[in-house]
Amino acid sequence: MLPQAGLAGMMGMAGSSNVQGEDQKKLDLVANEVFKNSLRRSGQCCILITEEEEEPIFIEEPHRGDYVVVFDPLDGSSNIDCGVSVGTIFGIYKAKNPGSGNYSLEDVMRPGTEMVAAGYCMYGSMSYMMITTGKGVAGFTLDPTLGEFVITHPKVQVPSRGPIYSINEGNAVNWDAATKKYVEACKAGTYNNGKPYSLRYVGSMVADVHRTLLYGGIFMYPADKKNPKGKLRVLYECFPMAMLVEQAGGKAITGTQRSLETMPDSIHDRAPIYLGSKEEVELIEMFKREMGAQ
Repeated sequence: MLPQAGLAGMMGMAGSSNVQGEDQKKLDLVANEVFKNSLRRSGQCCILITEEEEEPIFIEEPHRGDYVVVFDPLDGSSNIDCGVSVGTIFGIYKAKNPGSGNYSLEDVMRPGTEMVAAGYCMYGSMSYMMITTGKGVAGFTLDPTLGEFVITHPKVQVPSRGPIYSINEGNAVNWDAATKKYVEACKAGTYNNGKPYSLRYVGSMVADVHRTLLYGGIFMYPADKKNPKGKLRVLYECFPMAMLVEQAGGKAITGTQRSLETMPDSIHDRAPIYLGSKEEVELIEMFKREMGAQ
């Protein structure tokens, strides 16, 4: 779908907005339909939560299964017209009462610690899939000659430190004091023997987290004066990425608690996130403790 999107006239805006009020691209809508239809036909799902639709989708018989899938069908689509890497993020819960046929939002409104699997696919120069079922992280690369994903990263481990920080510095004026102090320390190389960190920010969460998983460092989308609850969605962005990073030996926090322990208020609830190398995230925690909520 993506490689031929420009030739097929699928680039550009769809002329509609999603539940968050964000403008939808044509490929947002196409991707959403592809994933909904595929998941429904799988016979494994009872509830689907997608970024592109306001209400949950309850699967009816004969296609109903016991799993809840939460997903962002095309993360980073605002950049797609210029060829930036985009991706799909997903998380999976098992229904509280599998086999009962009695499913409700209680099967969805749960902390990320109860997810049974999470992952993402990234579509760029190569197509990658990173996935965890709670026993580490494995990475696969699409072999187009076979039409299959081949394991290329059998045991992904985030380096404990990493001299790369990833954040939208255009929002710096609205950050809290702890985030500002950490970024200043990165630029000065305060905790890296005086060597300044490199700033790398794609603006596609999948691409930024993929680099962080492989190279280490930290990805941040903090709460700020403009977005006091943060901007990323808890269920289908923060939780899956936090689970992946933790399973790879890293750490993910909201700034006040472990990300996976957050209890979402709604299916499209938002939260701040800091994730990546364990020691980098712990520096943020230290600054948060020292400086409070300034």
